[in-house]
Amino acid sequence: MSIRVYRNAAIRTGDRANPSAQAMAVDGERLLAVGTEAEVRAAAGAGAELVDLAGAAVLPGLYDAHIHTAQYAQSLDAVDLRDVRSLAEALTRVAAHAARLRPGGWLFGGRWDSNTWDPPVQPDRYALDSVCPELPVALPSVDGHTVWANSAALRLVGIDADTPDPVGGEIVRDERGEPTGILRESACRPLRDLMVSPDLRDQLRAAQEELLALGLTSVHDIDGEDCRAAYLELRAAGELKLRVHKAIPMSHLDAAIAEGRRTGQGDDWFRTGPVKIFSDGALGSHTCHMSEPFAGEHGNVGIAVTPYEDLVKLFARAAEAGIAVATHAIGDQANHLVIDAYQAIGRTPGLRHRIEHAQHLRAADLPRMARLGIVASMQPVHCTSDIDLVDSLLAGHDLASYAWRGMLDAGVPLAFGSDAPVEHPNPFPALYAAVTRTRPDGTPAGGWQPEQRLSMAEALAAHTLGAARAAGEEERKGVLAPGMLADFIAVDTDPLRESPEAVLRTRVLTTVVGGEIHWQRG
Repeated sequence: MSIRVYRNAAIRTGDRANPSAQAMAVDGERLLAVGTEAEVRAAAGAGAELVDLAGAAVLPGLYDAHIHTAQYAQSLDAVDLRDVRSLAEALTRVAAHAARLRPGGWLFGGRWDSNTWDPPVQPDRYALDSVCPELPVALPSVDGHTVWANSAALRLVGIDADTPDPVGGEIVRDERGEPTGILRESACRPLRDLMVSPDLRDQLRAAQEELLALGLTSVHDIDGEDCRAAYLELRAAGELKLRVHKAIPMSHLDAAIAEGRRTGQGDDWFRTGPVKIFSDGALGSHTCHMSEPFAGEHGNVGIAVTPYEDLVKLFARAAEAGIAVATHAIGDQANHLVIDAYQAIGRTPGLRHRIEHAQHLRAADLPRMARLGIVASMQPVHCTSDIDLVDSLLAGHDLASYAWRGMLDAGVPLAFGSDAPVEHPNPFPALYAAVTRTRPDGTPAGGWQPEQRLSMAEALAAHTLGAARAAGEEERKGVLAPGMLADFIAVDTDPLRESPEAVLRTRVLTTVVGGEIHWQRG
């Protein structure tokens, strides 16, 4: 392939040594030169192909550090309950979706949030039975830590009044001891094991087009082994268009070690990532592990999904095998114990251990994270989505919540993502949330806990170089500089020059991965 020059652009490189440029030369998959058009064309030579970007702003390809791409792909044609505001509305939508399904299948989807319903009632299996008496239904909540199932689904996985609660989970029961259809944390696993798709490869092929259109060129995928297999099939067929850093489920850790998997194995299109371990639940499900009870819920401090002693054993086993650890922790007690467990195994050269979400911490734990080099893998839109929930459930708690500024100031490495399909994968609302700490409508005025806001440059760095560092890939991606992978996007808004409100409405014009245009707005 001839050298290609991308020109006529306002390039924000993310490179401190050369923050702005007019043009870039690409040789193969890597950047040959970045600078003024005269400099770049001289380096490229007379025969270079010229690509005019029509004055667009150019950014390094955005990197989602925490996304469930299989779940996102499946959600594109599943029932979506995120915007419903009552149980009755949810049931109407479920019934309409069920009518389109063939007999013998399952009804999946969900992403419901009963905290926002009017009234905010906890649903049960009998409600689902009223619209789906025979078709099995399993609907994860918006945070993914609770599943709402009907009687048919419970029967198929053998959950009844005699089924004990698993370690790290709860089968919610009525006054007679019968399961209500609400399953929390590890109790969801029997149903989750059934949430697989025979056409996942096709779904991921379609979903990557959606992600490329949003400006994402790399992802840290947090889904299961079926997702890994589907991506490897796409890779082998030459159909993979974005770069994948693929996590290992905790349930597959021993098998992955036996197979000889190591974090970082692979190539620039598909690499093995960390093992994903759960420490606690989620705020919306009232299951994140807290040091004090939730407001108005005497005795409820959430769920320790994986006991501390098991965390230490799992961390050590993974690290000894050359596998980094990414641990889900939302509540302050969960984060404290995870940091303790990382400290117990000590630093492991070559591995970047992480805390996924790191939402509510004790202030004293921020410098501990920094000293241990623990990456905070966070999702800015979670903050603005959860404002009312935090103010109500965590009222009176002395916490550093979504403490991006505090983390950077303490020296904690920060990586941004979406947690899609919990939130939408569009990274531009995430940048807006990080710099304003307001919802898209501008509330609350001045931002929620505004002292934790970031600058736009810092937010962009967390969504590019920070995510690359979390994967140990900062020598190949995250900034636009000679020798780096030619992954970049052209957009209609310059985030370093225009307002956060303008950034929120950004449209991607062109997405380039490995020097090739992989998506372009028509």
